[in-house]
Amino acid sequence: MTATTKRKTSLTLDAQALDRAKDLGINVSAVAETALVQAVAEARRKQWLKENADAFAAQSDWHEQHGHPLADIMTAPGATSWKD
Repeated sequence: MTATTKRKTSLTLDAQALDRAKDLGINVSAVAETALVQAVAEARRKQWLKENADAFAAQSDWHEQHGHPLADIMTAPGATSWKD
């Protein structure tokens, strides 16, 4: 397992939500960290998709013009080939 470096930070959060979390034994730091990791992953995914949109469009255009090069051997659910 890889050791993770932690850094203290200050957050301003809704007081009532914090009180409810404390009453329920919720680890606010863990929840915030998990949410931050997910938000960063989603932002990176969106950025990657945006940066590569031209390549995806070009690939789609190529497939429209030429068909998929492996269509004869690819199988779709319930079919014997992609073309079925």
